[in-house]
Amino acid sequence: MTLMKTHKLENKIYQLRKELIGIAEKTGLNSPDTICCSQKLDQFITIYQKTSLLKREN
Repeated sequence: MTLMKTHKLENKIYQLRKELIGIAEKTGLNSPDTICCSQKLDQFITIYQKTSLLKREN
């Protein structure tokens, strides 16, 4: 994975974390909106971790 793609993933994760905090503060931790945003964030974190792992193995 290129440095640019890694940087974009990091930015997306940072943005989603901020969004998740805002949604959770407004709607509560168990709201469907909070859970949806959390799941989206989880997906991006998983992608980031997998690409980082592959990068280390090569």
